[in-house]
Amino acid sequence: MTMKKFALALAALTVTATPGHAHIASGAHGSLMSGLSHPFTGADHTLAMLTVGLWAALLGGNAVWRVPLAFVGAMAVGYGAALAGASLPFIEPTILASVVVLGLLTAIAVRVPTSAGMAIVAFFALFHGFAHAGEAGAAGLVDFAAGFAISTAVLHAIGAATGFGLMRLLGPVTGDKIGRVVGGAAAVGGIALAMAS
Repeated sequence: MTMKKFALALAALTVTATPGHAHIASGAHGSLMSGLSHPFTGADHTLAMLTVGLWAALLGGNAVWRVPLAFVGAMAVGYGAALAGASLPFIEPTILASVVVLGLLTAIAVRVPTSAGMAIVAFFALFHGFAHAGEAGAAGLVDFAAGFAISTAVLHAIGAATGFGLMRLLGPVTGDKIGRVVGGAAAVGGIALAMAS
C-alpha cells in the first residue's frame, strides 16, 4: 500500500467514525472498570488522547513524557474542580476543538518548547476532566478517576508508540510524514464529530 492510499484509507475511516456520545453507564460494571473503559467509549476522548501522545513523540526529547503527564495532571485537576462545584463553560465544544487543534498541531508538525506543549494540552485536559466528572454517575469517584487516568495514559502511550514506530519502520522522514497524516485525519475526525453533534 502506498503512502497516498494509506492516508486516504485512514482519512475515510476517521470521517466515517460515529459520534462519541455513547459512553458505557458508569455503574454498569464497577467503578474502576467503568473508569478504565470510559476514554475508549467516545471517539472525541480517544482521538484527543492518541493525538497528545503522537504530537509528544513528534516533539521528541522529554516532551514524550512531560506533555502526556501534563494532560493527565490537568485532567485530574478539572475532575476535582467539577466535583467541588466549580463551573466551566463550553465543555463539549472545547473537547471537540481539542481533537481538531491537537490533530492540526500534529499534522503541521508544530514545534514548540516542551513547556508550551504542556500548557496547550493542559488547557484542553481541564475540559476533559470536567466532562469525566459529569459522566461519573453512580461510579465510586476515586476508583472511576483512577480508571480513566490509567486509560488516558495508555492511549497517550499508544499514540507515542505509533509515532516512534512509524519513524523506526519507515525512517524519520517518511515516518514523520505518516504521523502528520494521522494527525490530520484526527483533525478531520474532530470536525466530523462536531458536525454530527
